[in-house]
Amino acid sequence: MEGKEEDVSLGANKFSERQPIGTAAQSQDSKDYKEPPAAPLFEPGELKSWSFYRAGIAEFMATFLFLYVSILTVMGVVKSPSKCSTVGVQGIAWAFGGMIFALVYCTAGISGGHINPAVTFGLLLARKLSLTRAIFYIVMQCLGAICGAGVVKGFQKGLYMGNGGGANVVAPGYTKGDGLGAEIIGTFVLVYTVFSATDAKRNARDSHVPWIFWVGPFIGAALAAIYHQVVIRAIPFKSRA
Repeated sequence: MEGKEEDVSLGANKFSERQPIGTAAQSQDSKDYKEPPAAPLFEPGELKSWSFYRAGIAEFMATFLFLYVSILTVMGVVKSPSKCSTVGVQGIAWAFGGMIFALVYCTAGISGGHINPAVTFGLLLARKLSLTRAIFYIVMQCLGAICGAGVVKGFQKGLYMGNGGGANVVAPGYTKGDGLGAEIIGTFVLVYTVFSATDAKRNARDSHVPWIFWVGPFIGAALAAIYHQVVIRAIPFKSRA
């Protein structure tokens, strides 16, 4: 047991500068930003680290749960003749956004909370993680997605097959080029948001102005109240009269 505990400790700390993504600034003692080193393409030492496999398992479970809930939500809409008498389009949006929010919160400290091969690929290009870890993440994400869809099919086989498994298709009136453009723009927004949210430099910069989001809104609210009561309603002048 002692050897295993040492292995877990080593795996949790040896690669902490690059994994999980987005937590580097929070662990720095100084508020001054320091550019982290680029991750090597190949890092054989990761294969001996428990944190490497734990991160892959976290990606598998997160993608599994995301596909399971999202597919059931989509099929809950299309099973009705009116297509919107159950959860509705807004329900799908809330289901997708809420699941991503919860799953990223749960896995960010373990794997970085990618839950999407496109996110992993973007972070790989930015040298935020090694090629070894990126391939492992993508494999686990795909396996999680397959298992999530498989469980839905097992529970709702007739509904699943009748609705194409809730898969995306290009809507009538649009070309494949339109669909491709929409996917490019949507994925750009997603991955750009990930980069911005996990930017250690931004976190270090913002740490120098800790009260800005309290003072600013209160000053703005006070100015709005003064403008409305004094300029628009002229209440102080009415009181004098």
